[in-house]
Amino acid sequence: MLRFDDLQLFVRAADLGSLSAAARGMDLSPAVASAALKRIEAQLGARLLARSTRSLRLTAEGEGFLEYARTALASLEEGRQILARGQEQPGGIIQLSAPSDFGRNVLLPWLDDLQQQYPDLSVRLLLGDRIADLFRQPVDLALRYGEPEDSSLVALPVSPENRRVLCASPAYLASHGRPRQVEQLAQHNCLLFMLGGRVHEHWRFSDGRRELGLTVRGDRFSDDADVVRRWAVAGMGIAYKSWLDVANDVTAGRLEVVMPHLAGERTPLNLLCGHRAQLSKSVKVLHERVRKGCTELSKDYPGV
Repeated sequence: MLRFDDLQLFVRAADLGSLSAAARGMDLSPAVASAALKRIEAQLGARLLARSTRSLRLTAEGEGFLEYARTALASLEEGRQILARGQEQPGGIIQLSAPSDFGRNVLLPWLDDLQQQYPDLSVRLLLGDRIADLFRQPVDLALRYGEPEDSSLVALPVSPENRRVLCASPAYLASHGRPRQVEQLAQHNCLLFMLGGRVHEHWRFSDGRRELGLTVRGDRFSDDADVVRRWAVAGMGIAYKSWLDVANDVTAGRLEVVMPHLAGERTPLNLLCGHRAQLSKSVKVLHERVRKGCTELSKDYPGV
């Protein structure tokens, strides 16, 4: 593979008509410059410069290759400038993975706001509840609930105090009654979420003094959290959901919080990336917009 600095040396030598002058301009010794030129000629299988102790000129092959070398260097410089601008002004492409329910029903309008404010910013959004592998999948960032299992990831807190809440539609509660104690959930149809083939059927709570828990049952299971929320809105049963996912439904009256005196499990939301070098201006404004939106939703959290 041709080296960037070797191409630079060749173009400078051609422009100056002197390999030694090109070497001085790049702070290279004559021996290093000569080795670099030999290396690029060997890789191309052609002699680019005819040189003697006093003169240097382009060969026919060198004249043909020179414009390609100039174009390649100009393209690389343009790319470098674009990256540099992206560090100063939000722009470029963000490849983001997000949970299905939060992504579809909460995040989308926030991303619209962000892209309206920063027209040079492009977003590639992948929705799903499986944990994204930031080192293997085509994503740069991931919004994920829960504490990060991989300690090598950089985690930017978005909503560290977010919790789960019990919720159901007004129609379901009117038809089946409103449970007042955890034990009464055994008498209700509970809408269950699966992740990695495991059904989350043991629901835990705190009343401020002790931990409470119950293994629940239901006739509906899904590995898509948005489906579970839709079932709840449709009056199919009681769901145990992240507050961020259902806050808008509760505000609009589509869902009601059940047993608000109990604190559900903590479900912190974090923005994850593989390395701090990825924390560009674009990532920072994304993080701030999502954090701000989650803070607004959290103000109406009904728990203890």
